[in-house]
Amino acid sequence: MASCLKVVGITVGVVALAGLIAGLVTWGVLASRDPVEDPPELRELDWWEHTVIYQIYPRSFMDSDGDGIGDLRGIINQMEHFVDAGVGAIWMSPIFTSPMIDFGYDVSDFYDIHYEYGTMADFDELVSRAHELGIKVLLDYVPNHASTESQYFVDSVNRVQGYEDYFVWADPLPDPNDPSGRRVPSNWISQFGGTVWEWNDVRQQYYLHQFAIEQADFNFRNPAVRAELENIMRFWLEKGADGFRLDALPHLFEANPDNYNGTYPDNPLSGNAFLGPDDVGYTTEIHIRDLPELYDLVYEWREFMERWMSSQNTTTSLSAESNARDFVYVILRWFTYMHPGRVPNWVFGNHDNNRMPTRFRDNMVDGLNSLNMILPGVAVTYQGEEIGMRDGYVSWEDTVDVNALNRGDNETYMLYSRDPARTPYHWDATANAGFSTGDSTWLPVAEDYVEINLAVQKAASRSHYKVYQALTALRRSSKTLSHGEYALRALSANTLVLVRYLRTHDTIALLFNVSDGPDTVDLSAAPNLQGPLTVYTSSVESTRNTDDIVELGEISLRAGEAIVFRGPPA
Repeated sequence: MASCLKVVGITVGVVALAGLIAGLVTWGVLASRDPVEDPPELRELDWWEHTVIYQIYPRSFMDSDGDGIGDLRGIINQMEHFVDAGVGAIWMSPIFTSPMIDFGYDVSDFYDIHYEYGTMADFDELVSRAHELGIKVLLDYVPNHASTESQYFVDSVNRVQGYEDYFVWADPLPDPNDPSGRRVPSNWISQFGGTVWEWNDVRQQYYLHQFAIEQADFNFRNPAVRAELENIMRFWLEKGADGFRLDALPHLFEANPDNYNGTYPDNPLSGNAFLGPDDVGYTTEIHIRDLPELYDLVYEWREFMERWMSSQNTTTSLSAESNARDFVYVILRWFTYMHPGRVPNWVFGNHDNNRMPTRFRDNMVDGLNSLNMILPGVAVTYQGEEIGMRDGYVSWEDTVDVNALNRGDNETYMLYSRDPARTPYHWDATANAGFSTGDSTWLPVAEDYVEINLAVQKAASRSHYKVYQALTALRRSSKTLSHGEYALRALSANTLVLVRYLRTHDTIALLFNVSDGPDTVDLSAAPNLQGPLTVYTSSVESTRNTDDIVELGEISLRAGEAIVFRGPPA
């Protein structure tokens, strides 16, 4: 028995000693490794700092009553599309009462809904439904000017007390060649061509209009104007709007005549011999845009918004000719000059510019959407970019854009027209692309709607829309994209790589060939990127599929091909 206990004791001792040695070896191995990193402490972001904003041009989005014009009810009926697409906020181009000279950007009543778009009850329902679905609502606010049909302007023309200086008024200059004649106060040129000055017979003065004659510029040196513009914002915030996109900001101030002996100074000539005195670009614009007072006003409005929110407890050019180095330069330049702590927003198209595939190329759609979604900040999508809609053809007879009608004719109007980027949304392949049941639409539907529409892309196994959905899902789920650092580099003249990284979190990388030809690059040259990489999504041009494994090293890309990778923490 004693012998048995002795054997057991020796066995237990040996086992205990072996366990101790194993423990010491394990501790030694673990101690020799790098310590496990704690995840970084992440700041809680406000909703707008990392959202996807979808721009709606209401007139072309969805027609609910068959009159050929999109409306608020049409937006309400298609609200699930934004959830399906994965966007966080919608921005509606102006919906306020307007004579529609510039299709809503000439507002006659800032406190009501334009009758073609619906009623205030429709707006209330739209906001309520959007908020139910977790979608924010932004309004396109036009502070620079008001319609000459607005009560503000009518009262100013008639010098009603309190409104005498609501707009920019100026006396004529004497004409040395005609004592009874008059000259405009300066050589300033409207953004739509011709002089910015329009004579008013009733008031016997000129008024300033930096855009159409029917769009009179507010006088922002008048405190009453500034107070009223805040009142308008407050009204819509109380109605449930979550914020605003501010239109035509660079033009809010013009040179102060008090600094020029009571006159408005001429802009210097640009020296462009191919332009005439009525053409935009014939002069510089040093006296009519980007004046220093503008920045004070923007901060004033930001402080107003912050005060309101606390009381509630609650825009550089790239083109199809740009190479990868151009993209990298433009983006990094923006980050370099951006004030620390600010949030950028990224836009490839809107209602005033060619649609993305027309401005760039069809095979760049997924890559550009990927770049938009993976860069730090706010991603803005103009309606149709998620399915790769192109500009539609609009004949001279169908043209309604005031810019084209003012500056062009039947041979030159396309140089100025914004209508092609505003043609109705392509919902499906039925008549009028599913936009309207009417016999006609306010602008013609683009001819390619049978091939390019939301329904066909939802049904396809691979499409621009499926890529877009994958990208918005990644933005919602990835802390690397919401909080991480970035590294951007051109791996060749044609291919760029954008790497987003955050300690202890997956690295996200975009590889994008922006050229119209194939390219081969070395992925191991990408900064802050470790392999192996897993394909998260890829453009419709790509042969790579989701979950494919790619090692660092040489990789060949087709023209326009884009691949989004997941990788281990950097």
